[in-house]
Amino acid sequence: MNLKKLDRLLVTSFIPPFVATFFIALFVLVMQTLWLYIDEIAGKGVGFFIMVELLGYMSVSMIPLALPIAVLISSVMVMGNLAENYELSSFKSAGISLERVMRPMLGVVFVITIFSFFCSNNFIPVSNLKFRSRLYDIRKQKPTLNMGEGIFNDDFKGYAIRIGKKSPDNRTIYDVLIVDYSESSSGRLAEIAADSGEMFITEDERFFIMQLYEGNQYQEGAATSGSDAKTPFVRTRFREWRKVFDLKEFELSRTDEDLFKSHQTMLTVSQLKTAIDSIDISVASRIDNMETNFRKEFHPLREEDRLNRMVEDSIKTDKEEPTTSSSGSTGAKGIPSSQQQPLGNRKGNPLPQSNLENLDTLQGLIETFPVFKWNQIYNKAKGSAGQVSAQAESAIRSILRKQESRVDHVFEMHSKFSMAVACILFLFIGAPMGAIVRKGGFGYPLLIAIIFFMMYMILTIFSKNIAERFVIDPAVAAWLPCIIMFPFGFLLTYQAMNDYKNVISSRITKPIMNLIYRLIPKKEEVEPNNVTS
Repeated sequence: MNLKKLDRLLVTSFIPPFVATFFIALFVLVMQTLWLYIDEIAGKGVGFFIMVELLGYMSVSMIPLALPIAVLISSVMVMGNLAENYELSSFKSAGISLERVMRPMLGVVFVITIFSFFCSNNFIPVSNLKFRSRLYDIRKQKPTLNMGEGIFNDDFKGYAIRIGKKSPDNRTIYDVLIVDYSESSSGRLAEIAADSGEMFITEDERFFIMQLYEGNQYQEGAATSGSDAKTPFVRTRFREWRKVFDLKEFELSRTDEDLFKSHQTMLTVSQLKTAIDSIDISVASRIDNMETNFRKEFHPLREEDRLNRMVEDSIKTDKEEPTTSSSGSTGAKGIPSSQQQPLGNRKGNPLPQSNLENLDTLQGLIETFPVFKWNQIYNKAKGSAGQVSAQAESAIRSILRKQESRVDHVFEMHSKFSMAVACILFLFIGAPMGAIVRKGGFGYPLLIAIIFFMMYMILTIFSKNIAERFVIDPAVAAWLPCIIMFPFGFLLTYQAMNDYKNVISSRITKPIMNLIYRLIPKKEEVEPNNVTS
C-alpha cells in the first residue's frame, strides 16, 4: 500500500511540471522556427486564421522535440525537490532503491515515448504536408497593395503606378503617372498622367479603382512595316478617367497538396520503406542499363571473332578495289583469293598470307585491318568512347542524386524511432542529476536541460551532415546522438544509485579527473620559463 502511495506521489509530482515545461518548450521551438519564415510571411496580407493554421501545423511538427526537453526538465525538478527536502534519503533509509523510485516515472515516460513515435509517424507527415503547401501558397502570393509616395509600384501585372503625393485620408492623390506595358511584346506602350484623382477598393474587396482628373493619355503604337517605318503616337486629353484593377491576383490560392507528398518528411515508416525500396530498384536498374550500353560499345573479341571480322572487312575492301588474281583459287576460310585483300603491317607493307593464321605475332588489333582504314577505326572508337563516357557521367549524377535521396529517407525513418527513445534516455539523465545536485525549482533544471538538449541537437545536425556526405550509414547517423548520450545517462544513474554527492567524485570519473589535473602544468613550473624568456 505504501508503494502504491509512493507511485501516486511520484506520478502526480511528475505530470504537472511535465505539462508546463512541454508547452513552454513547444512555444519556444515554434517561435524559433517561425522567425525563419517571418520574412516570407510578412507583408503578404496573411489573415489571422491562416496564421493560426500555420502555427497549429508547426506546433504538431515540434512535439517530438518538445517531449524530451519536458521529460528532462520535469525529471530534474521532481528528483531535485525530493533530494532537497530529504524525502529521497527517507526512501532509501526505508529500503526503497533509486531504481524503485524512478519506476513510476519510467512508466509515464514509456507512454510518452509511444506517443512521440505515434505523433512522428502519423501526425507529423500530415502537418508537414499542410504547412509546406500553405507556406508555398504564401510565397507565391503577391505583397499587399501599398501605394507609396514618389515610388513606382508594379504589384499589378503589366502596370507601373507612381503617386506624387497622398492626402491624409489615403484616398485623394496628386501627380499620378500610370505606365501600361501589358502589350509591350507587340510594341504598344501607353502612359497616363493626371493632376489629381482618387483611389479606393470596392465594398466586396474585389476591385481597386483609380479615378483620375485633368490629365493626358499618351499611346505609342507598333511600327509600320516597310522601308520608311514609322511609329504612330497619339495624345488624348481627358477630364475624368477611370481604371479598374482586379484584386484576384492578390488572393491566396491553394496548391494541390499531392505535389508535396513525395518528400521524406511527409511519409510514414511504411511509406518510407516503400520509397527506399523503389530508390534501390531504380539505382540497380540504372546500373544494369549502363552495363548493357557499355557492353554494346566495348566487348572482348575472341581469336576467331577477330579473324572473322578481318575476313569480312577484306571482302568489303575487295568489292571496292577488285584485284586481278585468278578466280579459281581459294584462300583462308574457303573464300576465293580474288575476294581477299592483303593486310598491311604498321609500315603499310602487305603481310604474308601465313600471318593470317598466326595473329599473335601482330602488335595490336588495329594491324588486322587495312592501313587506309585505321583513321576511320580510330575516329569511330573515339566517338564510341566519348558517347559511353557521357552516358557514364549522366548515370553517375543520377545515381548520386538517388543515393542522396535514399540517405534522407533512411535518416528520416530511423529518426522517428531515435527521437522517441530520447525521451527515455533523458529520463536517465535528468532524474539522477536531480538526485545528485539536490536542486529543485526551475533555475537549475532549466540550465541542465539547455546544456544536454543543445548537445543532443548539435549531434543530430552533425550526424545528418556526415550522413549526407556518405561518411557513415544514415541509420547509424540517426541513432548516433542516442549512442553518444547513453554513457552520460549510465554514468549519472550509477553515481546516483551509489549516493555520490557530486559528479566528479565517483570511482569512474575521479581517475579521469586526476589524469587531467596531472596534464595541466602547475604555476611553479610555468613561472621560471616566463622569467628566462
